[in-house]
Amino acid sequence: MNIGVAYADKFKQVWLKLEVPDESTVHEAIEHSGLLAQFPEIDLEKQKVGIFGKLTKLDAKLEEGSRVEIYRAITADPELVERRDRDNDL
Repeated sequence: MNIGVAYADKFKQVWLKLEVPDESTVHEAIEHSGLLAQFPEIDLEKQKVGIFGKLTKLDAKLEEGSRVEIYRAITADPELVERRDRDNDL
């Protein structure tokens, strides 16, 4: 079946279209994508994953056309960034 796998670091966004066996899991698709070798900082024990923007588990089964997403940890509190930007405008 055809699926997509997406990941972005600070510098680069990658979205790969792959063909994986039917009944593949999120984890199997990520391994098959080669992103773990391309981005060694990915730690699936710590990072969250999703399908079409909804959090899911690594053992979730995929369907035709699924888009698997690997999420990075938030490095800045969005409320603090907004407040800092607003304060700089004064």
